[in-house]
Amino acid sequence: MHIGSILTVMAAAFVAGAINSIAGGGTLVSFPALLGIGLTGQQANVTSTLALLPGSFGGFWGHRDDLAGTKAFAKRLIPVSLVGGVLGAWAMLVTPQKLFDQLVPWLILAATVLLAANDPVGKLLKKMGNHERTTGWWIGAMVFQFIVGIYGGYFGAGIGILMLAALSLLGLTDIHQMNGLKNLLALCMNGIAVFAFLGMEYLRHPGNVQWAIAGFMAIAAGLGGLFGSHMAHRVGRTTVRYGVISIGFVLAAWYFYKTYAL
Repeated sequence: MHIGSILTVMAAAFVAGAINSIAGGGTLVSFPALLGIGLTGQQANVTSTLALLPGSFGGFWGHRDDLAGTKAFAKRLIPVSLVGGVLGAWAMLVTPQKLFDQLVPWLILAATVLLAANDPVGKLLKKMGNHERTTGWWIGAMVFQFIVGIYGGYFGAGIGILMLAALSLLGLTDIHQMNGLKNLLALCMNGIAVFAFLGMEYLRHPGNVQWAIAGFMAIAAGLGGLFGSHMAHRVGRTTVRYGVISIGFVLAAWYFYKTYAL
């Protein structure tokens, strides 16, 4: 691969790792970068998920101190995140390549809308106030997290706002605590999806993982995740999110044009 392409995807991975740690939505940077160097939609999705896993771990590690008091949430939400992540990864791999490529602009648009919905959802949840965590609330949260896990295994961009919304409904109010738990759950989804992708790579769908590219990107994403976790308390999440949203809408418009107009 040309050195320019390697540097491009490494830069995208570093930025994506940092964005995921601060505000979420890093896939909107890494995924199009891989498409831009000629990978198919499924190759780009699998390779991006694999490459960004160290960034997810870096973000989780940087926020590990914020996890205090979240044991009850983790115990209930991690298992459903893992099961949903496996199902989502499997669904992505069995989707015909041509169909997945046609879904790319819709996936990017959906992820961007989810990020843009952060503020309205947050304001609505504040008006609703905290709720007692009854059995019904826990079941609802687990079902919701299971659905998020499926989406996370299939594509993943924008899952942060979905998880923050669920945690808000369960009564968490500390944004740093919520971010720590969100990063832990995202690590579980992405980690299990990677295992599923690797298993299917050898059993049924070879060629989706671009190992050389993923290796370079993984190093950059890990550094980006650590950088982002340290900057999360200094840089406003809103500023970062608005930048990612703007990029997302531009990319969605381009891929709609490229997929359906050309």
